[in-house]
Amino acid sequence: MRPWVLLSVAASLDGYIDDASAQRLLLSNADDFDRVDQIRAESDAILIGARTLRTDNPRLLVNSAERRAARVSAGRPEFPVKVTVTDSGDLDPGLRFWHTGGAKLVYTSDAGAAALGNRLAGLAEVVSLGERLALPTLVADLGTRGIHRLMVEGGTGMHTGFLAADLVDEIRLAIAPILVGDPAAPRFVGPGQFPGGAGRRLHLTGVEQLGDVAVLNYQVSPDPHPRNQLVPRTESQH
Repeated sequence: MRPWVLLSVAASLDGYIDDASAQRLLLSNADDFDRVDQIRAESDAILIGARTLRTDNPRLLVNSAERRAARVSAGRPEFPVKVTVTDSGDLDPGLRFWHTGGAKLVYTSDAGAAALGNRLAGLAEVVSLGERLALPTLVADLGTRGIHRLMVEGGTGMHTGFLAADLVDEIRLAIAPILVGDPAAPRFVGPGQFPGGAGRRLHLTGVEQLGDVAVLNYQVSPDPHPRNQLVPRTESQH
């Protein structure tokens, strides 16, 4: 059975997750960053796309020592598994992602694995999914590795791909009181053929105010006509 998949994203009022400058736009505030840290601590794995990895150079850690200690006390690894996805194999072994935290996984295609070579030897396990990098296959493989809760932190391509493949169970969307307005800047999702189209309404299960940030929680029910759905969701998976 595949993991429960949660998309975590902070966006501006007009739907952007960053601006087009070289400096990362901080949309969240301290309380919201702490909320995200809690979600990371509750997750078995955290996934970001390779473009986000190259652009932001994140460490992708659970920052709270107390939360890490609680994970260890519960018999879990101190840090969630860190996962990235690349079709090209264009990954720099000097990025901070590889040198902090616990286990790392790289999902790629046969061509991406060949391009990557042994650059990440000793830093991460590289998993080729064959000729085509399919997200349902990736998620199924994570399930076989004991990953029960997967947190997807971006970027646009990953959010769009997971939603289009009907692999998302929950969305935590933080809305910042900012207007970006730059067509060159990345958005939460790009164009896609989403199951159910505009007629499919998600279920709002919570609204939280954290200072000037509003956090919306949505549950995503299975589409009655799923596309690329590997394993039907059942009550036991939730």
